[in-house]
Amino acid sequence: MLPFNQSLCVNILRSALIAGFGVLISACQTTQTELHSGTIVSNDVAAISSSLLNEDPIKLPDTKKIPQKLSKPSKTKEVSEKEPLKAVKPVTDLWQRISEQLSFDIELNDRLENRVNWYLSQPHYLSSVSKRAAPYLYHIVQEVERRRLPMELALLPFVESDFRPKAISSQQAVGAWQLVNATAYHFGIKTDQWYDGRQDVLASTNAALDYLSYLYKRFHGNWLHALAAYNSGEGRVKNAIAHNRRKGKSRHFWSLSLPKETEDYVPKLIALSYLLQTEHPKFKRPHLPNYALTSPLDIGQQFDFSVLASLTGIEKAALHRLNPGYLRHKSSPDGPHKVLLPLTEEQLLKSHFFKRYFSQTYVVQPNDTLYRLARRFDTSVATIKLLNNKKGNMIRIGEKLKVKQAQKFDSLLEDYQISPYVAQAQKPKQRTMELHHTIAEGESLWKISKQYKVSVRDIVVWNKLKENKVLKPGKVLVLHLPKGNETLQKPASDVLLSDLERLVKPETRSNR
Repeated sequence: MLPFNQSLCVNILRSALIAGFGVLISACQTTQTELHSGTIVSNDVAAISSSLLNEDPIKLPDTKKIPQKLSKPSKTKEVSEKEPLKAVKPVTDLWQRISEQLSFDIELNDRLENRVNWYLSQPHYLSSVSKRAAPYLYHIVQEVERRRLPMELALLPFVESDFRPKAISSQQAVGAWQLVNATAYHFGIKTDQWYDGRQDVLASTNAALDYLSYLYKRFHGNWLHALAAYNSGEGRVKNAIAHNRRKGKSRHFWSLSLPKETEDYVPKLIALSYLLQTEHPKFKRPHLPNYALTSPLDIGQQFDFSVLASLTGIEKAALHRLNPGYLRHKSSPDGPHKVLLPLTEEQLLKSHFFKRYFSQTYVVQPNDTLYRLARRFDTSVATIKLLNNKKGNMIRIGEKLKVKQAQKFDSLLEDYQISPYVAQAQKPKQRTMELHHTIAEGESLWKISKQYKVSVRDIVVWNKLKENKVLKPGKVLVLHLPKGNETLQKPASDVLLSDLERLVKPETRSNR
């Protein structure tokens, strides 16, 4: 038995422990109740937010009654444990791929509402601009994903220029991404009398994303500040933030005093993002296939668009439209020499043009694998398989494979005696006589050229015609034929076209 004073101490200690344990239990119960209550409030907010998606036109509710942020619309559905999991379907639409990755928080205010309703008043806007974006948008999305940047940045050319590669602003910002010359130069874009990289959509994409990444770091991870600075300048946004800091005001983008254009610029981007996610009935997403419709190709040397058109069978005008960065009919001697072709990667790799000039034959050696060959020739296994029409990965020793490697056009220069930079040959001076030919019913330029042994191009030049123009019977054509027994030499471009016909379009030749 313990002495009285010790027994008293033990009893007191025991009572204190019991009381403390009771308080602890009570505290735990209180905490659980508070957390549960918080969950209910959160779900109520979600219900209010989702109801906004069904309003037509969108009318943002009283901001005093609901939170200021609208969460990203839900893309997934909860699956019951008893319900079997379904296979995820691959994304086949590029706009769906974009919309599923949009991640900016959406804040409700009058400026956003105005921009949303502007888009809703232009139901054909997105489909119209998508047509201009189609050759380039897949490549931009790929680059944004590769850099792990917000997908909203892929929408900037829509906001900046309505995706017009040749757009020029009053501030002399140029191209789809609207870069001024100093910024473009700083981020590695070349501009000279031959080439303006700001009009080259893929080159300017890299520069614009570099610039945006720089601004994101400068503004301490705030994308809205970075976007505002992209539009109005880094200094102007910094000054606006500093002003609000001195006044004790919020430094949030929506609280900054900025130029009217910039105050509309960011809401315009967020409104487009919002509508792409909510799929409003008055703003339908057009369909764009989720694969590249065009393929970039580095020619590796100065090229002329006429020669390139002749070799590929692609119209010269189409090549120029896809490559507006080139200001002349040929590339600069100092580069760049990369062109965008209106072909999928598979079409390009299987074309006679590519196999003739951008691949070489390699004989498989012991221990070779497709993976090792891909690394050796700086390409991919898929590319080698496409070039060689292979479905599997098996290769045999001694097998001849086509591998991707650019060749020079030396054979062209030697065979056709044309300058490496100009797709024309100088005609030798010779005595000619003028002849008039009256066009008969059903005659074509090709038929007349064969009759008189001259080129279609010559007839077009002599009579100031268009090559694809339908001839009118009774019209008189002027022809210049060599005197005596001399034979008129065809221009190199026509010789090139006819001789390479089997290379570019073999099926046409075989049907003759």
